[in-house]
Amino acid sequence: MSNDAIEAAVFRRLLSHLDSRKDVQNIDLMNLAGFCRNCLSKWYVDAASEAGLDIDQSVAREIVYGMPYDEWKRRYQSEATPEQLAKFTAKNDSAGQDQ
Repeated sequence: MSNDAIEAAVFRRLLSHLDSRKDVQNIDLMNLAGFCRNCLSKWYVDAASEAGLDIDQSVAREIVYGMPYDEWKRRYQSEATPEQLAKFTAKNDSAGQDQ
């Protein structure tokens, strides 16, 4: 099995895992890992572009979310709590100071 095939399988498993954890909000992922489902969809667009393919952001989001993004937001996304927002802001403020 090639590295590309292994990496593709890992990516599919990551998407499957995220799909099984719809309870985990993007802000939680950002606060804990520094990336979220939206980041993955942007990386997908970037990788496609590097390969000479033109993939629309909405198509990439549907691949990552397993459904149209607006539907996922309506069905699964909750309002961020003040605590989540404070943690996100603090992390981003400190990240900006490190640069």
